[in-house]
Order: sequence, then structure tokens, then C-alpha cells
Amino acid sequence: MAKSKKADDVKTVAAVIQEGKATLTCGKHVVNVTAEGGDGVKLFLSEKGSVKAEIPADCAFRGDIVATYADGSAAQVEVVTDILEVRNLKKYFPIEKTLFGKTKTSLKAVDDVSFTLAEGTTIGIVGESGCGKTTLGRTILKLYESDGGSIFFDGNDITHLKKSKMLKYRTAIQLIFQDPYSSLPPRMSVGNIIAEAVRVHKIVPKEEISSYVHEIMQQCGLQRQYYDRYPHEFSGGQRQRICIARALAVKPKLVICDEPVSALDVSIQAQIINLLKDLQRTMGLTYVFISHDLSVVKYITDKIMVMYLGNVMETGYTDDIFDNPLHPYTKALFSAVPVPDPDVKMKRIILGGDIPSPANPPAGCKFHTRCSQCMNVCKFKAPQNIEYSPNHFVACHLYDKEVMSNLSRYDEEYEQLLAKQKQEEEEKAKKKRPHEKKEK
Repeated sequence: MAKSKKADDVKTVAAVIQEGKATLTCGKHVVNVTAEGGDGVKLFLSEKGSVKAEIPADCAFRGDIVATYADGSAAQVEVVTDILEVRNLKKYFPIEKTLFGKTKTSLKAVDDVSFTLAEGTTIGIVGESGCGKTTLGRTILKLYESDGGSIFFDGNDITHLKKSKMLKYRTAIQLIFQDPYSSLPPRMSVGNIIAEAVRVHKIVPKEEISSYVHEIMQQCGLQRQYYDRYPHEFSGGQRQRICIARALAVKPKLVICDEPVSALDVSIQAQIINLLKDLQRTMGLTYVFISHDLSVVKYITDKIMVMYLGNVMETGYTDDIFDNPLHPYTKALFSAVPVPDPDVKMKRIILGGDIPSPANPPAGCKFHTRCSQCMNVCKFKAPQNIEYSPNHFVACHLYDKEVMSNLSRYDEEYEQLLAKQKQEEEEKAKKKRPHEKKEK
């Protein structure tokens, strides 16, 4: 599995298929591409002559893409299909409501999150507790209804689907829970736990359910004699294997792993991670892997997304982010990863300041209250998501050329905002004084 797709110095030209065709020219190479019904598919031609096609998650096209060079010879096309795309997703939980039920204040658990995930790959979602990782996973699953944004899965917009129409996607998207001890019903045997969803969704005929469940158990490292046993008879690692078998029994395409190894011993963690990787290779699974353990994330993921207070701080390929973390928060997170070498001195970055409340986040960059490189512009202007290098995005003013070249102007703007706030506070204080005198 490729861990990194670092850009080299090879020139690349991009195009989008329109009306079923497109033409690309790069250097001495000219390629004509045809794909009936493939409007919206992105094409890339390198100066070496290689052709790549990326099918977005909002595009239902799954047909053939034919490419030919100018001399009529066929060109081989590398096709990458995005199975999941999240655009500006939001999930707010109301804290206080008015008498008429209108929300006055809310907790912004997921705030304007966007990312794409290619079929057969893994994205790791990392961040501190309470940053919105689990809420993001549950919102993608539509266990929570979103408050904004879009979710595209396998060519379809599932954002606002009702429960009845969402039913056919329930088998395609599955969840592995964090706690294997509480996520299994204690009064059901292992065989019945795995077979329940198979029976409900009619994955196989009734007479084949038992043999099918035994096959799934074998794939997940569970012995045949476990079929009639109950969850309390198993260790934590075995219970997590049961949870994995239950998720895979309905033949999903996308599996959201919500900290699947955090409750397990280190040796058992390695077994479960290796199992997940093996199953991904054999079944072509796609994972959204939520975790605190950055060592595990580095081992299993292709991409990493760093979250803080509901926002995305940084996104990129795993090796790119580990080799060159950009955001100050990412650097602080990665400085906490232990190195198994007694001669290496750790340069731990200790974050100062208080952790803001997600119900009342600070203006501007949400991380500025704890950032050692905070500037005045960070205190009132939210950073944009900037592509620092190919497929490596960071939301930080330090990498925004427009902001860094106009710092003096933003400093003046900040001073004006402070003066305006001070004036408003003084006016409020003046209005209160006459009332206080009357009361006396």
C-alpha cells in the first residue's frame, strides 16, 4: 500500500471530461480521452506520457475510460475512484434555546470539515479528545443529521436522505466501535451477533447463513467453536475481532473505525491492526480510522487529517505530514510521539494557554489562544485552507502569502477592532449608570 505520493518535478497538465471527451497536451504528448457519461472526471497527463483519471465521489460514472495518443496508439489510464467526499460538513448541538424553541447557543462539534477518500485507502482522523473526531464519523454514517454541508458516497449525495432511502447504504457503510466490552449484546451468542445483520439485509439465502458466518469468523481469526459462545467468555482482543466480523458480514465498502484499538493491550493492538490491513487487501475495504495513537495512525493510514475544536488544521499524505508537519498544533501533537531510541532526545512542544470551550470558541483561528507563533491577524481572521504543496493542505496564516505580506495592514485592522470594542463597552457602561442611580 502506497503511503506517500510526494510530488516530483515532472510537469503535469489537468483537464475535466465534458460531453464525454477531453484532449490533453503536455510536452510532446497529445492524448484524446473518451468516456461516455464520464462528465466531471478529472484527467492528468504528465510530460512522461502517463495518464491518470480521478473519479470524484459525486460522480456516478463507473464505465470505461479510453485514451489514445496522437499516433493512434492506446494509452494506459490509471483510474482512482473517490468513494467518499465530505464538503463543508457541520454538526452543531444546541445548548440553550429560546421559549419558542429557537437555538440561542450551540456547541460546534464539527465545523466546516472537508476531505476526500479514494477507494481502497485509509484516512486517519487525529486530534485531542473533544475535537469532533467521533462526531464526524457518526455524521458521515448519518447517525447524526448534519447542520450544513454535503456527504457524497460512491457517486450519490446521501446528505439529506430519509431513513427509508438510507437503508440500502447501511450495509455499504459500517462502524467498528471503540469499546468491544459494551458494544456486544451479552445475551446473544457470537454466531447470532454476526448473523443478525446478514439475516435482516438478506446478504445470503437463509440456508447459507451459518456457513457464511463461519467463513467470516475464519477471516477474522475466530475459531469455529466460538460460534455458540457468549461475549463474556472472550478477551478484549477476541471481542474486537467479533466486532470486526459483525461489521464485515454485510459486505461493506467503507468502514469507520472509531478508536478500535484504544481499549486493548499493545500486543493485541498489533494483531488487530494487522488484521484490518489484511482484510483491506483481500476485500478492497476503505477505512476512516479515528485514533489518538499517532504511531498506529502512521502504520495503517495513507492520509492524515488533524482536527482541533471541530476544524481541520492540516491534511496530507501520511509520510508528508510526519516528515514535514506545518501547523503549530500538528507539530505539538507529533512532538508527543515517543521514539524507541534511548539516545534520541525528545523536543517536546508544550502548549500554553487554556483550552477554549467548543461552545464559545475564540474568534479568528481557534488555536491562537495556545499558539506560540500567534499574530494579531490570527485573533480576528479565520485562516484559509492553503495547499502548501501538492495534496498537503494547512489552515494557518503563516503559510498565506497574502496575509504575511500585509501584516502591518492587519495589525492596524486589529487595533481598530480593539478600539471599537472598547468604545462599545464604555457606551454599555454609561447606559447602566442612570439605572443604577434611579435604583438608589
